[in-house]
Amino acid sequence: MAKTGPFDTHLQEYEKWFDDNHFVFLSELEAIRELIPGKGVGVEIGVGSGIFSAPLGVAEGCDPSSAMREKAAERGINAIDGIAENLPYANESFNFALLITTICFVDDASKTFSEINRILKPGGKVIVGFVDKDSLVGKLYLQNKGQSLFYKDAGFFSTEDINQLLTHNGFRILQTCQTVFGKLDEIKDIQPPEDGSGKGSFVVVKAEKYG
Repeated sequence: MAKTGPFDTHLQEYEKWFDDNHFVFLSELEAIRELIPGKGVGVEIGVGSGIFSAPLGVAEGCDPSSAMREKAAERGINAIDGIAENLPYANESFNFALLITTICFVDDASKTFSEINRILKPGGKVIVGFVDKDSLVGKLYLQNKGQSLFYKDAGFFSTEDINQLLTHNGFRILQTCQTVFGKLDEIKDIQPPEDGSGKGSFVVVKAEKYG
C-alpha cells in the first residue's frame, strides 16, 4: 500500500523542509542535473510536489498522493495518480526517468525498477537520487526514524543495494555522484557534486536500460 498519509496531510511541512535546508536542496538539485540527459522526454516517478521536476524541466510525473499532485500541477507538472510498482504508462514511453528520494517509500523496490525498465525506450536512462543508509545523514535518519513525520515507515538503501537492484532489473550502471557532505544544518553553500559514493549523504546513480 502506498505510504501517502504524511504527504497528503503535511504538505506545508514537506515544503518547509526545502526552505529550511535550502542549500542542501540546491546541492541535491545540482547533483541530479549533473547526470540528467540533456534531451529526450522524461518522467519523475514519485513526483511529489514537483519541487525537483519543475527546476529540472521534467513536465511529466506520477504520485499516489493527491495533495502532492495538486502542488505539482501548480508548478506546471502533468502529475497523474500512480504507484511505482504499477506505473500508469505504456511500454517504452520515455527516454529517461527520475526516481528522487522515492525508493525509500515504495513497497517493492525490485518491482519498481522492473516497471521503470518497462516504460523506458531501449537505451533509456534512469536517475536514482537517495540518501545512502551508510552515510552520516542516512545513519541519523535510521536512528531517529521513529520520530520522523515522513521517514517513520521508510526503508533505506546503500549505494551497493541500489546498484544490485538496477543490475538485476535490466540496467547497467553508467555513473555515480554524491553531495551533502556533513551535517544538514552546517551546509551554508551549494556543494558541487563529486564522482562516486562513500563521502556524501546524497547519492545519484545513472543507469541505462539494456537493449
